[in-house]
Amino acid sequence: GNPMSTSCDVAIVGATGIVGEALLAILEERGFPVGELYLLASARSAGGSQEFKGRHYRIEELGGFDFSRAQIAFFAVPGAVSREHVPRAVAAGCVAIDCSAAFRYEPDVPLVIPEVNPQAVAAYRERRIIASPDPATIQMLVALKPLYDAVGIGRIEVCIGEAVSGRGKAAIEELAGQTATLLNGQSIEPQIFPRQIAFNCLPRIDDLLDNGYTENEMEVVWATRRILADDLIQVNPTAFLMPVFFGFCTVLHVETSRPLDAAGARRLLEKAPGVVVMDGRKPGEYPTPIGAVGTDSVYVGRLRQDISRARGLNMWVVADNARKGSAKNAVQIGEILVKDYL
Repeated sequence: GNPMSTSCDVAIVGATGIVGEALLAILEERGFPVGELYLLASARSAGGSQEFKGRHYRIEELGGFDFSRAQIAFFAVPGAVSREHVPRAVAAGCVAIDCSAAFRYEPDVPLVIPEVNPQAVAAYRERRIIASPDPATIQMLVALKPLYDAVGIGRIEVCIGEAVSGRGKAAIEELAGQTATLLNGQSIEPQIFPRQIAFNCLPRIDDLLDNGYTENEMEVVWATRRILADDLIQVNPTAFLMPVFFGFCTVLHVETSRPLDAAGARRLLEKAPGVVVMDGRKPGEYPTPIGAVGTDSVYVGRLRQDISRARGLNMWVVADNARKGSAKNAVQIGEILVKDYL
């Protein structure tokens, strides 16, 4: 049906979080056909209100909410909360679009990036759940899909610089608080992160697995294979934490299956949906996290041929992890659902 003719009752779970707030903004900016809107959060945040299209909505407590009142529920909460409440939403007849890692590894739950594998949405009928991938994978694959389609990709080396907002509001407060305290000549005591994050970089973001990689690094490997439906693609990831509030940076070294030079890659990327190439010769003609904040594009710069191997391309990719890397991807999934399936 026409996406604008039918309206759809929407619940946002985690409405007061970083991604929840971005979801509200993006639903409004993109003219998503919202009928009734339900904003849900923990008991702590319930009772407040948030604005949508000039109207104020009360924030209700998630625990008591009857999900049969909504057709689509966006989940922007930690995995443990999704694991508890997504099944409840689905049992009540909702389709759940989950931004957490709770269901990303389940084979009967589609893992979708609309610019890359929109056809996978169809499999939502199995469980009525669709998972949105992690922000690092989203920005990487939006940039690589046009190259993958044109010449194939055998191997990706990726180094991911993560902003602290990927770890929630408390992580933002930690970076801000440490920065202010240190600039005032006082000493700090880390709370959220094991070491000082202000003016520093941490080379490991979450728990180590047996192979010495972290969970968020391995997630990029698994998600890439699954989203591209390619079990042969090799991915070698390193993720580190930057003293930056918003915007993930990825350094990509890609080995294509067939030859493609940097000029050819640039032409493909300039036509790609959701991608902006910013790659001039003058100082500052490249994307940075600050430049990406509040926008919904994936920015590509430093495009060049790998001087150490044949069929190698290098690039620098930046996107706002809360918007493009989470909320916008979820809303785009919702748009496909409304237009083609609901």
